[in-house]
Amino acid sequence: MNDVPTVTELLLARAGDEHAGLLFEDRTWSWAEYVRDSAVHGALLRDLLRPGSPPHAGVLADNVPSLAFLLGGAALSGTVLAGLNPARRGPALARDVHLADCQFVLAESHLVPLLADAGVPVLDLDGPEWTDLLAAHEDAELDPVAAEPGDLLMLIYTSGTSGDPKAVRCTHGKIAFPGRMLAERFELSGHDTVYVAMPMFHSNAIMAGWSVGLAAGATIALRRRFSASGFLPDVRRFGATYANYVGTPLSYVLATPRKADDADNPLRLVYGNEGAEADLAEFAERFGCHVVDAFGSTEGGVGFARTPDTPPGSLGRPTPGVEVLHPDTGAPCPPARFDEHGRLLNAVEAVGELVNTSGPGWFAGYYRDPDADAHRVRDGRYHTGDLAYADEHGFCYFAGRHGDWLRVDGENLGTAPIERVLLRHPGIAEAAVYALPGRVGDEVAAALVPEPGTALTPADFGAFLAAQPDLGPKQLPRHVRIVNQLPKTATFKILKRTLAEEGLRCSEPVWSRSDVAPVYELRPETDDSGLP
Repeated sequence: MNDVPTVTELLLARAGDEHAGLLFEDRTWSWAEYVRDSAVHGALLRDLLRPGSPPHAGVLADNVPSLAFLLGGAALSGTVLAGLNPARRGPALARDVHLADCQFVLAESHLVPLLADAGVPVLDLDGPEWTDLLAAHEDAELDPVAAEPGDLLMLIYTSGTSGDPKAVRCTHGKIAFPGRMLAERFELSGHDTVYVAMPMFHSNAIMAGWSVGLAAGATIALRRRFSASGFLPDVRRFGATYANYVGTPLSYVLATPRKADDADNPLRLVYGNEGAEADLAEFAERFGCHVVDAFGSTEGGVGFARTPDTPPGSLGRPTPGVEVLHPDTGAPCPPARFDEHGRLLNAVEAVGELVNTSGPGWFAGYYRDPDADAHRVRDGRYHTGDLAYADEHGFCYFAGRHGDWLRVDGENLGTAPIERVLLRHPGIAEAAVYALPGRVGDEVAAALVPEPGTALTPADFGAFLAAQPDLGPKQLPRHVRIVNQLPKTATFKILKRTLAEEGLRCSEPVWSRSDVAPVYELRPETDDSGLP
């Protein structure tokens, strides 16, 4: 791992840099000031931590400067930060604190009440005690604890879409390597500004945002919380040339009113994952930038290489050892076949699990969860649990997340190819496909959010599905639920588990079909108002 940097090394490289390093609202810190403040926070963390226990501290905060300084301070002091999710509440949040062995939690004032049941000391980042403690360390020297790429730096929780969140071990290398790789790949430098609006308790913001700006020596512009209406004004105000994203926020930005001068902005590149293909193309056209969508997960474990000949919508070619394997046989899946419009024709046989047959890659394990580790790494192979398919040239396409498997009539189906078909309908803004229990195996269910002002009807929807040549009989939704919005996590992941748990007894209209043909009727339990 000699060529893998540490976050500490990236910080030290900026110690004498007087170029703007951090922007937040109306304040600016040079990189030298940023590193200096990080050293102060790191010295305080060292004093607060009890020896003999894991040097872990929880942090519960929006994207504010204190969080940025704590990230730097953790790297310099050998502290491990557990990024807590403010959408969690009560016993669930307390569970996350204890899972990570947090000695204490640092929280913004408005979030402190959420930690009433945490069972560990809580320090208010906006309070006088914290201010006094920092002042007592303001003369701290830049004296970093030695760090190796394999040393733990953060615990970042999974989204919890399929169960309780797991704490993913994120090492210095796991954070610093993608930062440097992306900075070099996109030729970012001190002339660029990296806009970070995704929540920094999540891996996307840390590895595709904060660490990228740090590695490039670019200016990092923080937004407290993501705002669709504030996106373009922020880009112009901060002079942002690069931004990271996860899929749903792109659609929220696109839902804002279009203006003739939208492309008049400094944004050059937007990078992230889980964007809908239509959204990626529209975003690039509307805002005059390049959009790169990649495969990403908190765990890591697999990688892809994108080349100039990578087809639209593809993740790229997988790195050596990464294959698409049949979930039952473990054999490689046959190549995907497409029609003249690029539509997948053999999803049932081509979709399989992404597996790194060479080992775990950047996956460093879950914290205090050996059973989950053993599920991921089996027989020396890293199992993502995620779905994909590959064309005859080896280019991979994402087909769904862990938990998105459906078993219909003895065959495995991925949800993403079905969702992509549904989103072709001009009257559908969002779609989520999930499994409901059937007599034998699963039944395909879909929750749809109509475009504003659109009146979807069962007949129109059925006719649309019948006209899709790449939607097989087993992929046809058995039940369709019409909703105003989809349940989501704080990181904009759709909670399909919630939809599945609610089943067909819900307050919205549900259409169902009784045979193979896509002919839908309103279920008798509901009416057009959606009331049971």
